[in-house]
Amino acid sequence: MKLIDQKLLDETTERAKQSPRLRMNYNFHETLDDPVNRLLNAMEPDTYLRPHRHLNPDKTEVFILLRGKVALFLFDDCGKVTDTFILDPRKGCYGGEIPAGIWHGLVVLESGTVIYEIKQGPFAPLTPDNLAPWAPSADDSLEARMAYINRLKSMIGNES
Repeated sequence: MKLIDQKLLDETTERAKQSPRLRMNYNFHETLDDPVNRLLNAMEPDTYLRPHRHLNPDKTEVFILLRGKVALFLFDDCGKVTDTFILDPRKGCYGGEIPAGIWHGLVVLESGTVIYEIKQGPFAPLTPDNLAPWAPSADDSLEARMAYINRLKSMIGNES
């Protein structure tokens, strides 16, 4: 039995705070080849998660917000935001299921945020055609990444 408790969330969050990327996974699956990948993803504000999709291989992504607060954005193929959702378990909004091929991204709004994520395995790194060409890459400057995050934050207005 693998228990998801306060201690595990706190330990994973502490590792995320120490990480240069400001996020850290805790995998429940034994190997990357497992048919179902299950993990905690602890994320801190200002981490950059480039908008992406899951095609070739097609994968549905399911996640449940265990604590914290995020803004989830869905995009069209040109990068226009088509939907925005504020996920906050204290307000009754817990997560989502994103079908394969849908462009999506998160902005972390609160320190200590942890999601439980489930995707079909085996693990497949995102290929360039699954990374949004209209958003900064993880290798772009911090200024470019922060400008993009701040632009997305400006779209959520008073919802947050």
